[in-house]
Amino acid sequence: MHDALRQVIAVLESERQALAGLDLDAILIAGQDKQRLCTAIEACGTQLPRLDEESRAMLETARRLNEVNRQVRNLVAANVEARLEALTGSARTYGGNSYRYAGQGAR
Repeated sequence: MHDALRQVIAVLESERQALAGLDLDAILIAGQDKQRLCTAIEACGTQLPRLDEESRAMLETARRLNEVNRQVRNLVAANVEARLEALTGSARTYGGNSYRYAGQGAR
């Protein structure tokens, strides 16, 4: 379990670097790695009824890193949306009522 948690922390740190560099391939790889490692940790969790202090600390570190990365992803998405709005001259490219169901607009 400790090894998997250390790997998760390393993947989260590499994801942060990928987000900072807007490296889409590295971001996608980090996402796949996180999924794989979370599956491995869940399997360990069913075998261990209690976590030791080191495991709890690593889980908390991973949780915090993941939250920071989530916030960075949201900031990047907001920045892209703002740039697209500036380029197209329209507001809320991805939000509001800009999308319609097929056939709804054809009246």
